[in-house]
Amino acid sequence: MAMNETKKAKVAALRTEMRKLDPETYQEIRQSYYKIAEELRPLVDALEKADADLGPDGTLLEEHYIFCEMLERLNKSLLGGVV
Repeated sequence: MAMNETKKAKVAALRTEMRKLDPETYQEIRQSYYKIAEELRPLVDALEKADADLGPDGTLLEEHYIFCEMLERLNKSLLGGVV
């Protein structure tokens, strides 16, 4: 999906702010972002499967929804385009 001008401006502003950080802080943010990004989808999928395995009264459904929301929020973040 192509970025509109508003989103491009927000990414540029975020990139500018990130460049102001000391290298250690920037690297910590970058590494933490990628750890979350790499592990969140497998967690969502595992919770969905585990809930399905437990049946219709599974207690993991609410947890699955919480992490689905987290994944949606992560996908809305512009940070991944900067780090």
